[in-house]
Amino acid sequence: MKPSLHARAMIAAMRLTRRKQTFADIAKLHKSLEPRQRPADAEPPASVQEQVLVTKQEIHDRPVYTLRPRRGYSSRHVLYFHGGAYVHQIQKDHWSFLTRLVTATGCTATAPLYPLAPDHRYDDTISMVKAVYKEKLSGLPGDDQILMGDSAGGGLALVLAQSLRDEGSPQPKEVVLLSPWLDITMSDPAQQEYDRHDPYLAINGLLEAGRLYAGGLDPSDPLVSPLNGDVTGLGSLSVFVGTRDVLLSDARRFRAKAEEHGVPVEYWEYEDMFHAWMIASFPEAKQASGRIADLVVRGGRT
Repeated sequence: MKPSLHARAMIAAMRLTRRKQTFADIAKLHKSLEPRQRPADAEPPASVQEQVLVTKQEIHDRPVYTLRPRRGYSSRHVLYFHGGAYVHQIQKDHWSFLTRLVTATGCTATAPLYPLAPDHRYDDTISMVKAVYKEKLSGLPGDDQILMGDSAGGGLALVLAQSLRDEGSPQPKEVVLLSPWLDITMSDPAQQEYDRHDPYLAINGLLEAGRLYAGGLDPSDPLVSPLNGDVTGLGSLSVFVGTRDVLLSDARRFRAKAEEHGVPVEYWEYEDMFHAWMIASFPEAKQASGRIADLVVRGGRT
């Protein structure tokens, strides 16, 4: 089945505007950092604040935003980690996606603006992420906790889930990974072919972003490449990915590793969809959003 007209138009627009150059050219990646890291530019826009209740606090001196429905509360709380290769700030599409999720499910959603490379490294980011979890979710029953993230944020969600398991803390009910970046080494040979079809991401820039984030840590360490960590003993695992995404390799290898260890994964792979497409608003994204909303609300009280 061919992608929708809207999806095809978005792919064409990305190619026309050469969006991929930010990740294909390391110099352009570095040039993108300063304008894409301003916390003030990352605040939820007015349109979001008109639809849901938004509160802000600071944890580890970083902004943390919580979105709640204006009516129809449920007990579920989504801790959401935005993508951006650990070097770019949250975008408007993330806020729109979270607003739709909160409105559709009645859940609460918290999105931390975690520390970014190159000024910060993985240890700063993970420390802040753990502090946000402790502050916002740790007092809730495991069945009301959902970890979710796209791209690098998907990696963070998995790192946090693995850390909670290792510490003996209750595991969140759901761990939902959207176009997740799970291996910053970018060493899978299949990615060379996926790169050619990806209109947005590229191996060179991701390698550089991963290097900046890891600092002196071995890039294959599970703290930055959680695909290499233990996948057993986690909450219900779900993965969404498209076939025009260089990170398709991470998703497929994660599914294979989970299956090898007898761990079930709900896996949705959409033909011709690009990186993080599910947070957009065209037909395929809306379908995926409906499935994600079902994951949030299933099996519990409202």
